[in-house]
Amino acid sequence: MTDHLKTIEQRLLWLSAWIVHNANHLRAKEDGDVKVGGHQASCASMVSIMTALYYHTLRPEDRVAVKPHASPVFHAMQYIMGNQTLEKLKNFRGWGGTQSYPSRTKDIDDVDFSTGSVGLGVAETAFSSLVQDYLAAKSWAKDRPLGRMVALVGDAELDEGNVYECLQEGWKHDLRNTWWVIDYNRQSLDGVVREGLWEKIEAIFTAFGWRTVVLRHGVLQRAAFEEPGGDILKKWIQDCPNPDYSALTFKGGAAWRKRLLDDIGDQGDVSDLLNKRSDEELNTLMNNLGGQCLSTLTEAFDAIQDDKPTVFLAYTIKGWQTPLAGHKDNHAGLMNKAQMAEFQTHMGVAEGEEWEPLATVEDKADVEAFLKDVPFFSEGTRRFTAPKVESAGPVFLDDRVLSTQAGFGKILDGIAKRDDQLTERIVTTSPDVTVSTNLGPWVNRRNLFARNEVSDTFREQSIPSTQKWQFSPEGQHFELGIAEMNLMLMLGSLGLSHSHFGERLIPIGTVYDPFINRGLDALNYACYQDARFIIVGTPSGITLAPEGGAHQSIGTQLVGMSQDGLVSFEPAYLDELSIIMDWSFDYLQRSGENDPDERTWLRDETGGSVYLRLSTRPVEQLGLSSRDDEEFRRGVVDGAYWLRKPGPNCELVIAYQGVVGPEAIEAAGRIGNDRRDIGVLAVTSADRLNSGWTAARRARARGHKDAVSQIERLMGDVSRDATLITVTDGHPATLAWIGSVAGHMTAPLGVEHFGQTGTISDLYKHFQIDADAIVNAANYLSAGRRIHLR
Repeated sequence: MTDHLKTIEQRLLWLSAWIVHNANHLRAKEDGDVKVGGHQASCASMVSIMTALYYHTLRPEDRVAVKPHASPVFHAMQYIMGNQTLEKLKNFRGWGGTQSYPSRTKDIDDVDFSTGSVGLGVAETAFSSLVQDYLAAKSWAKDRPLGRMVALVGDAELDEGNVYECLQEGWKHDLRNTWWVIDYNRQSLDGVVREGLWEKIEAIFTAFGWRTVVLRHGVLQRAAFEEPGGDILKKWIQDCPNPDYSALTFKGGAAWRKRLLDDIGDQGDVSDLLNKRSDEELNTLMNNLGGQCLSTLTEAFDAIQDDKPTVFLAYTIKGWQTPLAGHKDNHAGLMNKAQMAEFQTHMGVAEGEEWEPLATVEDKADVEAFLKDVPFFSEGTRRFTAPKVESAGPVFLDDRVLSTQAGFGKILDGIAKRDDQLTERIVTTSPDVTVSTNLGPWVNRRNLFARNEVSDTFREQSIPSTQKWQFSPEGQHFELGIAEMNLMLMLGSLGLSHSHFGERLIPIGTVYDPFINRGLDALNYACYQDARFIIVGTPSGITLAPEGGAHQSIGTQLVGMSQDGLVSFEPAYLDELSIIMDWSFDYLQRSGENDPDERTWLRDETGGSVYLRLSTRPVEQLGLSSRDDEEFRRGVVDGAYWLRKPGPNCELVIAYQGVVGPEAIEAAGRIGNDRRDIGVLAVTSADRLNSGWTAARRARARGHKDAVSQIERLMGDVSRDATLITVTDGHPATLAWIGSVAGHMTAPLGVEHFGQTGTISDLYKHFQIDADAIVNAANYLSAGRRIHLR
């Protein structure tokens, strides 16, 4: 088997280098310095690790997050196994070709976790292991073998803070079945890593209950250490500074010999050890680190037979076996044509056979037979699907005055009382703000999840508490620490459950809205993977007045509008929220074709995730008798509806989003005494309105002359002479663009600066989003007689 692994290792080394070389020289003239060189050196350091894992150790139930710069190795591996096309390999980094970094949504081969923004794919494996444990504890989940969640980690990725936030969360939740294999080549983009880093890494992982396995020396080095003088050589290697080791690796065997003899001196045994090896043999020996030795790797992987989380610190050489090996500039380096030709000769690849999967292999039939029996690939690609779970319909509330945040909690509580499939598939999570985001009632009914029972001490000791919290395998809430990055990564993992494990989950996470931005990189990462979840940002805006600017959000509406794969809503009223939540449960589960709905021009059938921006401000409900009105329901979901439809002589339209609805309605009533046919547009989703508008414009450019979006339909009958006033508790740009739809003069009211403490009325007045500000805007910007102020 070792011979077969060595054959595959060398094929992957060649193909990954050739993929990058081909891509760079194809596009160099068009794109200039495209900086893909780092792939060649990074791939070389990873080929042994990936060969040992994929072709020896892993099973179909295991899942792997591949180090971003190792993507050519991954694609080459999938190509050898028949899961990737030659056309796409030849077009690496090109339009329609294989991606620079492995992507679940852009690549056709069997990518488990997208990677790119470093550190996120690493941590994601830990949360996926927790999701696997969650499913394993449920009576309704299929009985699947537990897989290992494996991350291939660059040593520089360990600078990312989210890695350590994840370690703490894993310790709290009794993490298991997780492997991280660190490619410890001691080189980052800009230089060589500091001395002694591995000791810090080992100490941190040990502190959090991980097993640490250091793979420093390959079998050649370990054998040499057994020879007379070997102990001296071992000490020299282990004491050698990282920059020196890298420089000597680049310079080669003669440089190794001179430096070793200069440092060690003529000491008989050790001199004999060196002298009986040629320069080439000595170079091979000094390059034989643990992470570049298949025997060392497979032995270490095979030795782990339990589910304890394990980190392998695999010493490697960046650029191993290539002319770039060890050079500190090799991240941005790329073999030139002469070097590539020399490398091709060294690898024994004949001209014209560069793309042959098994070029240089003499007994192809034997190797092909070996490949057919590799366990990891034995069941083909591993993307699962899961049946859709149906909702019993919206949960409507009859409260006369209530905030959307409190309404969200009551709606979930109403769902928690049900005994249906949707209810059992909902799983909630929150970063230490479960109670203050109104998830408490849900948790009281559905409990917290843990693999082992943990009783509620307060309840056992008869101490009154509103929180009746008990941990159990049947629980449906993950209580996380305060790190928002962990929340978004957990939502991403839960939201891929149907694809990773074949079981549908409906994940709902809550977070203080201003801290959406603290987890934004991980939120973007989750959406890029096409994970499906609901994220509830609450409380939002300056409406959280007493808390001051640090707890008030301004630009999160724009985040919701700009984030691909995420639909954002900001309802003002409870009926709107009920309808949106029920629609969201269905939307999360869609996976249809990319065809637009020709009523809105939104691609709703593809599905996606949902962001709800809610508030703690109690709002008097409108007493709408339109819960069963299909036009009202459709408008809420499409993004807007007329709360007060403008007449034919309309002079003014007020468009609002969110909890400033009462201000807009009050202002409309006051303005209506002096202006004709005032319109009030209730916007529930500026995101969907804007997306539909731009999609309809593109459709018209492609020849669909009758394409009309929701906002164009709503504004189409408004007089061109009317003035538009937009208002929201957030950035004014959220709604300001509506004036461009039909060419209306627009006064956008909103918040552009950090808030401060005070009452809601104080802050609304200061930021000019109260009823007086709307009336003043109408006075100064719209034609007609002066409006009477209070």
